[in-house]
This record gives sequence, C-alpha cells and structure tokens, in this order.
Amino acid sequence: MNIRDLRYFLAVAEFGHFGKAADYCHVSQPTLSGQIKKLEESLDIKLFERNNRNVLLTEEGHHIMVHAKRVIKEVESIHDVAASSKDPLAGRFKLGAFPTIATYLFPQVVSHVKKSMPDLRLILIEEKTASLIDQLKNGDLDAAIIAYPVPLELFESAVLFDDEFLLAVPNHHELISHTQIDQNTLNRYHVLLLEEGHCLRDQSLDVCQMHGIAEEQDFKATSLETLRQMVKAGSGITFMPQTAIQEGEKGITYIPFKAPAPKRTIGLFWRKSTTRMAVIQKLLGAFSTELNGVYGSH
Repeated sequence: MNIRDLRYFLAVAEFGHFGKAADYCHVSQPTLSGQIKKLEESLDIKLFERNNRNVLLTEEGHHIMVHAKRVIKEVESIHDVAASSKDPLAGRFKLGAFPTIATYLFPQVVSHVKKSMPDLRLILIEEKTASLIDQLKNGDLDAAIIAYPVPLELFESAVLFDDEFLLAVPNHHELISHTQIDQNTLNRYHVLLLEEGHCLRDQSLDVCQMHGIAEEQDFKATSLETLRQMVKAGSGITFMPQTAIQEGEKGITYIPFKAPAPKRTIGLFWRKSTTRMAVIQKLLGAFSTELNGVYGSH
C-alpha cells in the first residue's frame, strides 16, 4: 500500500465509477482497477460493492476512507512544510469564505495573488460561517474571510472593509421614488431573507429586530441570487450587501439607507499559531489593493 493507491481509492469512492476515477487520476481503467484489487488483497477486505452501473463503498470501505483522507492530508502538509521552508510564498494555501461574499470577492483577488505569488497553490473553499470557523480551528483552512463578530480566542484577524446594506426593491414598488430609506419606515413591510445557517440572515435579522421589521415567513432563500430573482419577480423586498450589487441590473432598484446605514464588517482570520504569515501579509496587501475605494475600506 502506498500514497498513490490511497489516492486511487479515494477517487473511486468520490466518483462511484472506475472509469471516471481513472480519468481523474490520469491513468487507464485497468491500471486503476488492478491497484484497487491489490489494495483489497493487501488489506484482506472488500472496499467496494461492484455492479454494472456504479461502485459503492462497503462498511469497511467507509472506515478506511476516513483514515485515507487523514493520511493524504498529512502527506500534503509535509509537502507544504517542505515547500514553504524553501519559499514562504510557495506550497498550498487554503482560503475559505462564506457564500454571500465568496462569489463576489474571490474573483477580485485571485488574479492579483497569481501575479504576486506565482508559486503558491491557492485553494478556494466556500462554506457557511460555522463550518469555516471549525475548519480554521482544526487546521483544514489556513485563513478565512468571515464577517465579525467571531470568537477571537484562537484567531488573529484584520478588518478588510465594511459592506453596507442597501434595500432591494422591484422597479414597480411604491418605495422606488425614495432616494434614501429610513429603516424605521420599513416596519409595515415583510422582508425576504436567507434560510437558516447564513450569516447574512443573522445580520439582516438584527436590523429587522432593531427597527420592528417583519420577516416574510412563507419563503426562505437558499442564496443571494434567489433573493435577487424573487425581488425582480415582485415577490418582496430584501437587504442586499453592496458587494453583491451588479451594475446595469434590470428589474431591480437598490436604495441606500440613511446614515447610519446597516452594514457588516468583513475580516480575514487566521490561527494565532500559523506558520503562513508571509502569505497572509501578501493576501492582506492584495485585498487592500483590489478593494481600495470600492467598498468601505479600513
């Protein structure tokens, strides 16, 4: 058994198909199948149930998969340590962000990072905030873009910018004539919000509760794009962060709030014990360059 065999095994487990796994691993299907058979023989267990349509993990296979992932992770970490010891801006770096910011922020910094750190393998991961915090705490992420507040016992952070909310309304809505919105005047409306688990939902609920604004109970969106389309269809109004606003949109109007406008503060977080500060400093520089003057930068 070697690392290559474990990678083959994990590929088959992920795709549930020997042909697709072989393509992913850039080997022939007979080669991959042969190695999986040898792995099963060396372990003296069956890892997969095979039929004409797909491949399923056995109970033993599920247990082996957990350990195999751990082994691969440790091997990659060894390579990362070796690479970063020679060049602190090389190796693998996992950066996470929550969904309502990742879609809009990642593209702005990726090209900058590739130019300033060409030997860095930047892996971008999109997860909800609770998962990001767990992964960062457990070492599965090197850094994460998260909205404050976040428990800071294990983390260091740097504020990136303030992301102000605007009110999104359909073009035929009665509020369309307003150039600014007073939050206290919205208490006779129902606001569309995201489903449970999104930090933007929690941030929007804080605004609603502070100003007596009711949530629309008959609909919970799974994404910002769903919220946007529901507003365009005339199904309601919602809070939209500035980072998610697209120029030239049709069917929807964004109205700024009167000061002080509701907002969320976005930061970059990393473990206090990190050994990747050289990359983090470069990332902070990239964010500063790309976001300068675009949002409420600090």
